[in-house]
Amino acid sequence: MKRLKDAIDGVDLNRFRIWFQLAMFVLLVYGGYLAINLGNHLPMFACGFNQEGRGGICYLMPLQHQLARPWPQLFGMASLGVLTGFGIFWLWFIFLNKGWCGYVCPLGTIQDWITALRRRLGVRYARYTQDQFRHLSRVKYVLLALMILIPLGIGGGWFSRDMGTPFCLICPARMVLPLFTGDLSHLTVDFSSKTAVAMTVLGMLITGLFLTGAFVKKRFFCFFCPMSALHYLISRPALLKLRKDGDKCTRCGDCYRACDMEIKAIADDVKNADIMADDCILCLKCVAACPEPGALKATFATITIFESTEAGFIKRCQKGIGLDQPKR
Repeated sequence: MKRLKDAIDGVDLNRFRIWFQLAMFVLLVYGGYLAINLGNHLPMFACGFNQEGRGGICYLMPLQHQLARPWPQLFGMASLGVLTGFGIFWLWFIFLNKGWCGYVCPLGTIQDWITALRRRLGVRYARYTQDQFRHLSRVKYVLLALMILIPLGIGGGWFSRDMGTPFCLICPARMVLPLFTGDLSHLTVDFSSKTAVAMTVLGMLITGLFLTGAFVKKRFFCFFCPMSALHYLISRPALLKLRKDGDKCTRCGDCYRACDMEIKAIADDVKNADIMADDCILCLKCVAACPEPGALKATFATITIFESTEAGFIKRCQKGIGLDQPKR
């Protein structure tokens, strides 16, 4: 067992993650061609607008459909369907926690590919100031609230039904993921109504911002993702955890420099054992970058599955797996 544990702790995490993300991308974007259907309650962006290839559907789409029902239905028997759907979503989520963002989400994978392209081109990336970070961290909760309130308003007759599933209409996944199956139909403006024009134009603008932002900042869209906000709100009972032993931490900052989400508390907080912040995507790059034995670890149902070790750190450094830092 010790030999197995040492092998896991010394794994080339970057390489493992690249191949795992690629496998999940193929499954979720092209799985439909092989009659693979993981259902309608997945806790990441497997876009329902990818009609032919999708191997499952993001939970946010059916949730918005359900919440937009007329209120007498929604607050009647239909509420059982909403609760059942949320329960299935939660069961999917509880196993990987926000690892769904770091390892499975196709939109997250595309952002990592864009980062790899930027790195190959030698283009420097920018970091957020801590004030910017604090403000950005709130945006996803505002979007989550709007994603719930607007469909409820549609069901109550306050908003036009042309808004349909409002977040889906502006989500970059609606335009980007179908491109991988040759579907260009969503790169158009819907002129059926003023509301449809406004929403589809807004969707195009946000998609352009997504592609541009991902090139200059790592995981740019994840800061604004309402799915990420929903994850964090229900993450406490999840099985996969990121934990820290503050007594072993020297505050060297390697974990912060490795963090794609620029979470400074990962280095500074030496009091809390449960170190996962709301923007964390559980990629575990911080664990791989930490040189202090046992200072950071990933646990599953309280069992340690991957932890920082000096030997693992040295092994990864010898293979040239360094930290992606801005060019000076």
